[in-house]
Amino acid sequence: MASHYFLSCFISSVAVLSIILIQTTPFSAAQSASCNGILVSYAYTGGTRLPPNVSDAAKQPYRFESTLTVLNNGLDDLKSWKVFVKFQHNEFLVSASGAVLADGTTLPAAVGNGTIFAGYPMTDLKTAVETAGDLTQMQVQIDLVGTVFGVAPPTVPLPSSINLANDGFICKKPTGQGKNVSNVCCTKDPKFKTNITIDDEFLPRQDGDLSIMYDVIRTYDSNYWAEVTIANHNPLGRLDNWKLSWDWMNDEFIYSMKGAYPYVVDASDCVFGKQGTFYKELDFANVLNCERRPTIIDLPPTKFNDTDLGKIPFCCRNGTILPPSMDPSKSVSKFQMQVFKMPPALNRSQLSPPQNWKINGTLNPTYKCGPPVRVSPSENPDPSGLPSNKTVMASWQVVCNITKPKGATSKCCVSFSAYYNDSVIPCKTCACGCPSNTARTCSTTAQAMFLPPEALLVPFDNRTAKAVAWADLKHLPVPKPMPCSDNCGVSINWHVYTDYTKGWSARVTLFNWGDTNFADWFAAVQMDKAAAGFEKMYSFNATTLDGVNNNTILMQGLPGLNYLVAEADGANPLNDPRVPGKQQSVISFTKKTTPGIDVAHRDGFPTKVFFNGEECSLPSVYPTSSGFREVLSWKSSIVLSLLLVILMR
Repeated sequence: MASHYFLSCFISSVAVLSIILIQTTPFSAAQSASCNGILVSYAYTGGTRLPPNVSDAAKQPYRFESTLTVLNNGLDDLKSWKVFVKFQHNEFLVSASGAVLADGTTLPAAVGNGTIFAGYPMTDLKTAVETAGDLTQMQVQIDLVGTVFGVAPPTVPLPSSINLANDGFICKKPTGQGKNVSNVCCTKDPKFKTNITIDDEFLPRQDGDLSIMYDVIRTYDSNYWAEVTIANHNPLGRLDNWKLSWDWMNDEFIYSMKGAYPYVVDASDCVFGKQGTFYKELDFANVLNCERRPTIIDLPPTKFNDTDLGKIPFCCRNGTILPPSMDPSKSVSKFQMQVFKMPPALNRSQLSPPQNWKINGTLNPTYKCGPPVRVSPSENPDPSGLPSNKTVMASWQVVCNITKPKGATSKCCVSFSAYYNDSVIPCKTCACGCPSNTARTCSTTAQAMFLPPEALLVPFDNRTAKAVAWADLKHLPVPKPMPCSDNCGVSINWHVYTDYTKGWSARVTLFNWGDTNFADWFAAVQMDKAAAGFEKMYSFNATTLDGVNNNTILMQGLPGLNYLVAEADGANPLNDPRVPGKQQSVISFTKKTTPGIDVAHRDGFPTKVFFNGEECSLPSVYPTSSGFREVLSWKSSIVLSLLLVILMR
């Protein structure tokens, strides 16, 4: 009975508030009264023609100004609001007051394919009931300014759609209000299941490939200490020489750090900026970094026990974060920093995390990071040793997931070969990208030429004569111009070695053609039909992953041998080609658990290959045996045996 009375009062309050809302929002009174959820509006407010003047009307730039409004007309608080705007006119967004891009991109940025906005600094929207209709707490308005192409006033460049991007909501079809406004009402999805209760003060921690915790561990009026924890949760994810960056939104600067260090140590922006004017007595010679967007790097292991820079658990590993499936103790990195604030945030309880986080490494997957979300304060063991936990002052979580940017190329590639075919199918042409000016030197579209096995041992520039001679011997065509290189720093050869009644085997060879050494390297192969028959590897450690990745075999070097060295000069640098770093092992399978497997017809080849978390480019063709299993000639057998001996050196 009480709940019915409360609901009727709430609906009545919405009706009364609608008179006020029509004065302060783009919503009509009828829309406000009819939407008992989250009301989202996009209103175009104006635009002008921009130089240069071009003949192609579709490419003429125009300035646009719009207002995005989000109003909580529901019964529950909307925490960490997010709104998707499906732009459709190649928009280039320059500024957005009161919001950031949820994927961590710093403005200005191209948003022509649509983007998600996240609230900052106002991340949560309260209800009319708990605020007595205070719009400053219920509603947020974001002023957007940017450039649009090909839409001349008075035509209005409205987005094709807008909707609330928070989980658990259903949005109706957008409705127009004149030619300049698009509105949509989003309500709770009754079928959506969640473990969040209405009374929860914070959102629960989210799952992702990588999480970053921003914990404030000590706070004062003008500065605070933050502890940043980077944790890898993906069984195949990895970072080497990680670089972490973010945007300070309120002129903060880094005074000191432990466990990591700025890539650039520079206080000049503070000395000649408002920070130097406010902190007149501060010695800025001791300040580490005053960039609005600093880049942070890990320290080398030699600094772990350094009293001033180290002494932080999980720090100082040269930026290496391994997957938890490989070594859980090395899947976390941590550092601390002292952050100075600027007016008006001079209050020990006024804390705000940086925005637009980005993390990357060398030859690693690409991560997209969401906005920081306020979560319950992290708990750590009490440093006194007592059986209790100590909470930090405040915590925010940033969740990052592995993505494949459109048009991005791989950073490693795979070649295929087999005992029943003399030729090696090499990595694809331009598997890892090609130089822009190749018209006169090589073809970016020609198929890579089949190779003799020994050609795998030399750099691409030294393979041309071998490839042409092999094509002549095997009566294969020779493209003109010749195909371009794969341009990959790391390549992997998968060679089907044997196939018999009860089992089969393959030989895996890793080549490092770059100038970077890889410590604690790992590779993984996805075998859709063969993984269940995996037995062992002889020169690597290997295991089948659990769960959804149970068709994937993870492999790494044996203790003391898990170092893939960089390319080096040959014995006689003037005459001999450069020599890649190499690691090799044989892997064996049983057919007992995989009846019907056809090794020679693709079942014996991986469908995906990863190196240090990066998915490698695979050939589009496979070795064939012309319908029957050929016996290797003594010549080819000797070549393959010599290759094995040489590579094991």
